[in-house]
Amino acid sequence: MSKEELRFNSKTIHGGQEPDKAYGAVMPPIYQTSTYAQSTPGGHKGYEYSRSANPTRTALERAMASIENGEYGLAFASGLSAIDAVVKLLKPGDEVISTNDLYGGSYRLFRQVFEQYGIRFHFMGLQDLDAIEAQINDRTQLIWVETPTNPMMNVVDIKGMASLAKKHNILLAVDNTFATPYLQRPLDLGADIVMHSATKYLGGHSDVVVGALVVKDKGLADKLYFIQNASGAVCGPMDSFLVLRGIKTLHVRMQRHCDNGREIANYLKAHPKIAKVYWPGFKEHPNHEIAKNQMSDFGGMISFVPKSGTYKEAVAIVEKLRVFTLAESLGGVESLAGHPASMTHASIPREEREKSGVVDSLIRLSVGIEDVRDLIADLEQAL
Repeated sequence: MSKEELRFNSKTIHGGQEPDKAYGAVMPPIYQTSTYAQSTPGGHKGYEYSRSANPTRTALERAMASIENGEYGLAFASGLSAIDAVVKLLKPGDEVISTNDLYGGSYRLFRQVFEQYGIRFHFMGLQDLDAIEAQINDRTQLIWVETPTNPMMNVVDIKGMASLAKKHNILLAVDNTFATPYLQRPLDLGADIVMHSATKYLGGHSDVVVGALVVKDKGLADKLYFIQNASGAVCGPMDSFLVLRGIKTLHVRMQRHCDNGREIANYLKAHPKIAKVYWPGFKEHPNHEIAKNQMSDFGGMISFVPKSGTYKEAVAIVEKLRVFTLAESLGGVESLAGHPASMTHASIPREEREKSGVVDSLIRLSVGIEDVRDLIADLEQAL
């Protein structure tokens, strides 16, 4: 059995990896160097300058390609720099369709950076394929999907979206940060590009900022490699090492995130002070059946709205939490709580936020891997 034939839980540890050729190190060494000796001009051992390539980054890129069932991986300085590289595939006049409850940083990048260069973005619900097809025209070049979405946990049918994109010769990119390849693999469902904020679940320990892209097509990979090198937004060797280490425990961490997430979602749903809980594992959750088909479990991300429905009450709850930490980001071993309207999605105008459900009283939880009884007790005292 080759390493690429391994099952997922084994791929996280071995996929794309070999002992170091110099001394047989089991973990790829941290090649903390900017440049490499050449025997003659242009004569080198595969590496010449660390912006272009670095052995530690290469090890991470191979690992990410392996766990997403892709052929080519690219590691970046952040998730947003990975998104930036994808949009740089486009030209002025091109159009992009994306979700109307997009992560605030992605929305800011699209609207405040790329729109001024003549790229037009359309934000809409991505659950109705007919409505999406009606929005497509001969300038549409990219569909950008999050699923589950941040923070409303909306689920998008990746396979259906891929069929639509291929029909119109459009690139389909999927932000797989919330689900991770442990739960869903968009390339297997027909997507062209998978993107990760590897800062989150792939790293898993809230100690690094890294982004990633994975693709199957060599021509597309070559274009993205060119942009990666030309623009230079790459991660360093230490960051690469930390994410690679995180990937090796992804499967065991995600299992606990899912188990804890299920218990907390059901606890919140039954709580008399909670008006609404957003979690794709509920049968009544929009597109639950699609989530069940394209995901192996439902993850540890949950959003909810207290019955009071006020900004003041939401802030009071998150400020009272003691085991959950009030902080931006997600996907670490520790549980985090956030207030999207004033934190992760503050860059989106209030009117636009509220259309998609990101109201001032919404709270988002990233459920960690602590003892779930302690997490429930913390929520109970805060509520």
